[in-house]
Amino acid sequence: MNIAIVGATGKVGQIIIKVLQERNIKADNFYLFASKKSAGKVVSIFNKDYVVELLDEKNIKNKKIDYALFSAGGTISRIFAPIFASYGAIVIDNSSAFRQEKTVPLVVPEVNKEDLLLPSKVIANPNCSTIQAVLPLKVLDEKYGIKRVVYSTYQAVSGAGQRGTEDLENGIKGIAPKKFVHPIFNNVLPQIDDFLDDGYTKEEQKMIFETRKILHRPDLPITATTVRVPVFDCHSESINVELENDFDIEQVKRDFASFENLIVVDDISKNLYPMPINCVDRDEVFVGRIRRDYSVKYGLNIFVVADNIRKGAGTNAVQILQELLKNKEKL
Repeated sequence: MNIAIVGATGKVGQIIIKVLQERNIKADNFYLFASKKSAGKVVSIFNKDYVVELLDEKNIKNKKIDYALFSAGGTISRIFAPIFASYGAIVIDNSSAFRQEKTVPLVVPEVNKEDLLLPSKVIANPNCSTIQAVLPLKVLDEKYGIKRVVYSTYQAVSGAGQRGTEDLENGIKGIAPKKFVHPIFNNVLPQIDDFLDDGYTKEEQKMIFETRKILHRPDLPITATTVRVPVFDCHSESINVELENDFDIEQVKRDFASFENLIVVDDISKNLYPMPINCVDRDEVFVGRIRRDYSVKYGLNIFVVADNIRKGAGTNAVQILQELLKNKEKL
């Protein structure tokens, strides 16, 4: 088995490499690709050094790559994912390039791994904010039926890449921002990505579309407000859900606790609830502040936190690879 990592020297690419080693996913060959700026760098995987190659078709075609994990942005994915696929690779793409295509699976393994059985050479990794949200929503939809979802997110600067992180670091020193349109230090920005004609941002649109696709609920009423906050890592989300059927709060907590990679942190007597500071470098999704919303008949409020670079990107991609390998063994 040969595995390629595209964008290998970037933050998510490095997490992918880290998680592959943590989960002991070995290959006959690892092929690392990046831009001209990073080509020639040496990266160690399982104590073996690999030289990063320039992302170019001539460096791809003779390598017989089985799986290619992409984390290099949508523009690169649109150009090179079809090239890798044409040479026989299955592409797992972290960008938004293919998420809205009907024939491309959009997968969070704990939620809809069955979609990996669809015939596609490209598999899309969802948006980081969507990934953590759909774990608890899957539980609620299966057991109680979801009638409506309201998202309010508090997203870390690392979700905007290295330049986003630098804006917060520099803002602490009084240096003007370069990535964000306003200072992020000591501030919150109710804008993530560009605005659309209807007043929503692309990030909000992504969450709405992707949640519907992953849950197989194309007409599910959802609204979202996404906000950038001065936190380095881990996204937080307040999710208000209106359900079709009644529920018991303690049973909901047990339902969450029994779901794969979903951890309940909810003990108000001890001031325990999910916080970014406790979720860094973790692969699980944390849920707390689980309580009724009395403004509607069957309303529920939850607070969800996860590491947006790990579960929200690199880890989820590796989990998809693991599921593909399991499916291959069954065939």
